[in-house]
Amino acid sequence: MFGKLRSIGPGALTAAAFIGPGTVTTATLAGAGYGYALIWALIFATIAAMILQEMAARLGVVSRLGLGEAVMQRLSASPPLRWAAAALIVSALFIGNAAYEGGNIAGAVLGLEAAAPGMAPRSVLAACIAVIAGAILLFGGYRVIEKILIAAVLAMTVSFGAALFIIGPDWRALFGGAVIPNIPAGALPIVLGLIGTTIVPYNLFLHAAAARRRWAGAADLGEVRLDARLSIGVGGIVSILVLATAAASLFGSGLEVKNAGDMARQLEPAFGAAATYLLAAGLFAAGLTSAITAPLATGFVAAEMFGFESEPTALRFRLVAGAVLLIGAIVAITGAKPIEIILFAQIANGILLPIIAVFLLYAANSKKLLGANANGVLANMAGVIVTLIAAGLGIRGILRAIGAM
Repeated sequence: MFGKLRSIGPGALTAAAFIGPGTVTTATLAGAGYGYALIWALIFATIAAMILQEMAARLGVVSRLGLGEAVMQRLSASPPLRWAAAALIVSALFIGNAAYEGGNIAGAVLGLEAAAPGMAPRSVLAACIAVIAGAILLFGGYRVIEKILIAAVLAMTVSFGAALFIIGPDWRALFGGAVIPNIPAGALPIVLGLIGTTIVPYNLFLHAAAARRRWAGAADLGEVRLDARLSIGVGGIVSILVLATAAASLFGSGLEVKNAGDMARQLEPAFGAAATYLLAAGLFAAGLTSAITAPLATGFVAAEMFGFESEPTALRFRLVAGAVLLIGAIVAITGAKPIEIILFAQIANGILLPIIAVFLLYAANSKKLLGANANGVLANMAGVIVTLIAAGLGIRGILRAIGAM
């Protein structure tokens, strides 16, 4: 069994990507506002992510194509449609990740500020985090980056798990929230947010590219599935730990929180400095990992779409990843809020998510691409359900961006 655990990697990159400040903040608000009632939504989101991510990884390993490459290849007969797809993917992922990168860096800053208030100006902390993320991307090859992110995911699990045990949850209510689906009044946007921060378009591209690098072919699918299920499952557990910590410490207290940094600071009077430091460490790790994976995923996608070397140490890969990181650093350091860019990214990602989910389901059924490893009946049933959910999340993202929701 321990030998098999050595295969863990591409799935851990995906987990590190979706456990970012957005997920941590949404889980915090869910626990603070609705107690343990929405844990089931995170369990559902984790299972849904496993289904789509396994398809993406299987596509990469068996067909030897990244998801972007597969899209371009299947649309080769129609150049206008092919380039329209390329424009949508690049717009959604490059512009979106660049816009959200500022939030990733700012999330890591919140972790540092919660642990040591006033240690340095926020702009200085943001610059330091950007330098750390840049150094990892610049000097670390793929395997080094992978190992760092695996360690960060484990650190988040330990940090958030230990904080929860210090606080002491209501275990009966926690398990009730896990097995009894319930949407309290006004909680639907939070439910959709929990699912939407777990099923992310760029993770599908990242997972396919990383899995193709790690494994040689269909003979390795057992390891591919173990990696996807275990890593994404751990990511889901981390999100649940955050929600349960907020539920145990804040629900019904009357205290107002806007993010996990607020929660970390408010824990010390009741539960001691250890709880604050643990949550702060987890939040810092969540921000840093997303600050690394967003540029990394964008580099992989650009390499696939434009045909250059798909290797983090390659010059053009570094230029793309560095541009995403630089834009995010500028946003975080200056405190700018590029609302128009973020709205555009939300709309582009809202369009991209259902399109890519449909294409992924189509590709997973292609005998030409996957042969005997194409989807079976049960995989298709699960895939259709998850694709419909992805379509709903995409529509919701567009409506929120235009102010209709």
